[in-house]
Order: sequence, then structure tokens, then C-alpha cells
Amino acid sequence: MEIQFIKGHGSGNDFILIDEWTNRYTFTEENRRDLSLALCDRETGIGADGIVFVMESSHSDAKMRIFNSDGSEASMCGNGLRLHGRYVLDKLGRNEIVVETNKADLYVKRDGDIYDGVPAYRVEISPVLFDLADLPMTIGKERLFNEIVPALSDSIPFSAVAVPNPHLIAVGSRELIASNEQKQIAAMLNEKNDITPDGVNVSFVHPIEKGTLYVRTFERGVGFTNACGTAMSASTLTTCQLGLNDYETPIDVYNNGGKVRCEVHQHAAGRYSIDLIGNGTYMFEGTISVELGTPHRFTVHNQQAFAEQNAYERLLEEAESYLAAHVF
Repeated sequence: MEIQFIKGHGSGNDFILIDEWTNRYTFTEENRRDLSLALCDRETGIGADGIVFVMESSHSDAKMRIFNSDGSEASMCGNGLRLHGRYVLDKLGRNEIVVETNKADLYVKRDGDIYDGVPAYRVEISPVLFDLADLPMTIGKERLFNEIVPALSDSIPFSAVAVPNPHLIAVGSRELIASNEQKQIAAMLNEKNDITPDGVNVSFVHPIEKGTLYVRTFERGVGFTNACGTAMSASTLTTCQLGLNDYETPIDVYNNGGKVRCEVHQHAAGRYSIDLIGNGTYMFEGTISVELGTPHRFTVHNQQAFAEQNAYERLLEEAESYLAAHVF
């Protein structure tokens, strides 16, 4: 079988994009899982945090499903949605679309440039859920906001939110970012445990100044990643709830893969939504020759690079210099 693909990224969170929709590929659930395990392996595969599948939707402009590098399926992914949305926007020749995801139908629109030569895409992150049952997380409470959980740490307060991916967030100092606490806590919560039986994304957040923050995320199913779109969105929301940032205001969010902007919107009845604005950059494209029954025995040919990554490299250099001065 011949499969066309694009390798791209949102804030360094990289994906292999496969268009099932217009190429008329027919994959089973096992095929998608096995392809993710084979193609995303950074030693023997193409290498990526996951695969973004572009699919037909019965009621939206397109459908997105994302499988992580460990073969598990993500509920949603903000960085992946920007890449998926960019592809569908270009395919349809539109400036705004609605994408069906596993949890909600979400808008995607073009949003100028986030940096010279780096187009930005604005994606909706919702629903926003605070009940621990929605993560799920079991600590004998219904919600968790800026509180110490003794089973996790005797000194670090955490907040929990699902957007709809489950997130556990700690806001603290540069010293907290530099510590080994995040790795230990995240590893425990993503192994077999009674607190987060389905695992959880764990983010440590450092507010650099009002309107600017840094987020480092241990992503469920991936490990430490350059960036996690829903984590940056959830982290921005938490800083607004803590009074460190303002609602309805663009906030710069730095990560190890570059930067994005987030805007948190308050709605009636205590509801929130978040806009995530950032790149959806293509790195290279090619063709995979593979038999679906033996996905690890694949070859890649007709590979061609896109020039647009060069502009993103300049953004990344500036972001790294900024973080070196203010965080590390």
C-alpha cells in the first residue's frame, strides 16, 4: 500500500499527517494503532509524537483523530488541530472551518502571523471541565484548584482541569521548573495507579511577567514533549483564575518548542473556552510503502522538504534566547 504523508509540527510538537478522507484510505482501528507505533518511533520510524488522521465528517467540514506514539488515542490535541486545520483550510480554500473531534466540534481559522513568515492558526479549545470525575482523578474531592495533594507532594499546589484532555497543573518558581519533581510525579501518575487510572498530562508553569508564561509538559502517552497545545491552554486558564493574567487578553506562552498565544474567554454560568493561536508548519512530505499487516516493514520515498521550516527556526532561536534569560 502507498500512503501519502506530511510531517509537520505545532510549536515543535510534531506529527505525521495522513489524509484518509480525500485519498480514500480505509484503515481499521488496529491499523491506526499499529501505524502510530511503527511510524512514530524515533529510532526505527519517521519519528513523531503522534499521527494526525484527516477524516470525513458527517456534520462538520472534516474530522480529526490523533494517535499518540505509544498507540493510544488522544481525546484532543491543540497543536495537532492547528496542523490538521491548516491542511483542511488549504484543501477547501477557506479561511475558517469547523472540525469534528472525539469530544466536540471546534472552529479553526487563519489568524495572521505569529512571527515573520510563520502563519498562525486559531483553534478553539473546549469543553473546559473542572469535575475530577471528568479526568478522571480520585483524591476524595470533587474539584482541585491550587491545593496540595499529599499523595503527590507535600509542598506543590496543583489544579486539575479537562479540556477535554486531562491536565494537572502546578504554577511556581524557576526553581520548581528546574527540579526533578515533575518527572517523578508525572511518571507515577502515568503508570498503573489509583489516582489517575487513565493517566494525566502534568504541566509545571512559571509566570515570567503579566501576559507571559512558560509551560513544560509531561504528556500522557508521549512523555516530556516540546509543547502540548491543550496543556498550554489549560495552564493559561489556571493563571487567569489565580489572577496572574487577564481574561479576554492575548497571553504569550513559551515552551521548549517555541511559543504560542492563548486567550481565555469567560461565559455565563461559570463556563470557559480558550483560543490557542500558533503555527502549523510543514517540514517535509513523502510516500510510505507499507503492508498494513506488517507496518514496521515500511519504506519512505519521494521525500521533499518544505522551506517554511526555516522561518520557524528563527522564531525558535528567539524563543530559546528569551527562555535562557528568564527561565533557565
